Amino acid sequence: MLKLFEVTGFKNFKNKIGIDFSDVRDYKFNHSCITDGLLGKIIVYGKNSVGKSNLGLAFFDIVSHLTTNNVTPGLYDYYLNVDNTNDYAEFHYVFVFNHDEVDYWYRKNDKQSLVCETVSINGDLLFSYDYIRNAGDLSGLEALTTTLNLSFRGDDSILKYAIANSALSDDHPLYQMQRFVSHMLWFRSLDENRYIGYKANSKDYYDFIFEENMLDEFESFLHKAGIPESLITIRDADGINRLYFDAKRPLPFFKVASSGTKALYTFFYWYKTASDVSLMFIDEFDAFYHYELAETIVELLEHMPGFQAIFTSHNTNLLSNRIMRPDCYFILTGEKLTSFANATNRELREGHNLEKLYMSGEFNG
Repeated sequence: MLKLFEVTGFKNFKNKIGIDFSDVRDYKFNHSCITDGLLGKIIVYGKNSVGKSNLGLAFFDIVSHLTTNNVTPGLYDYYLNVDNTNDYAEFHYVFVFNHDEVDYWYRKNDKQSLVCETVSINGDLLFSYDYIRNAGDLSGLEALTTTLNLSFRGDDSILKYAIANSALSDDHPLYQMQRFVSHMLWFRSLDENRYIGYKANSKDYYDFIFEENMLDEFESFLHKAGIPESLITIRDADGINRLYFDAKRPLPFFKVASSGTKALYTFFYWYKTASDVSLMFIDEFDAFYHYELAETIVELLEHMPGFQAIFTSHNTNLLSNRIMRPDCYFILTGEKLTSFANATNRELREGHNLEKLYMSGEFNG
């Protein structure tokens, strides 16, 4: 699980912002928002252009150099903050697995190349390395993996190389960290399949629906979302199966479906194919959803155990202690990212109207 994330100097974020997932309050409601003692389900609010989308990209920067999973081209253009007085962006992750804690800190330049990286396990330094000077302290790593030959590393991250070429126990915290990062997933609920992480490609994006019972499940999912149309598959003249709305004259799904219906397809695709996701970040997850459907999606994911999820939204109807809780709602401004619980001196209780407080500016201080 991710315990802490911080970023500085990346895109919108000139100054350090982050989330401490261990900052859990003693609320007696909506325990499903908490996973293994950490914040498990989070919604981030903020005005346009404050960096909600870039927050997701910051979280997922780690995927680009520790895995071979997909990173949609173009998402990381204009990498450094324009007012950044340094020539690097800085990222800090703390992971916790059972009783072990992995602290990973690194910097990247405007070409998205590592400048330095440091790893500690349970407070003990594993290694620290400066890629500019080609020097560092590798003694902890050398003691852990005595057969590791770093001269063959090439341009890879030392951490990535060490994980790939060490014979450690399967439950070693480095392996657990790698598995967690490899199963992180970022996507947008738009009529496109742009995503980061989880898999190397999504060639099955249009085809998975033809698997056994998947068409019926998706049709039922649409019906629950208030879309009554029936679906069929037709093998077109080119020999390829395609999805259609079942009508007197069948209509091709991806050509005539509304933006909201296509967004539901994207969500359903990842909901069904990313069953062992570790952390899911859905950007503008309800951009095309009716407010009741948005609530249904949140509650669906909220009650799925074992992974962390972060959503960005403008939908204030979701601001209710009936759905989540004040330590799981966050507000992003140009300077900071703060939970509602920490953004006010008021002691927030279950009976408070969070939407009304948010609209009145209670959490802008």
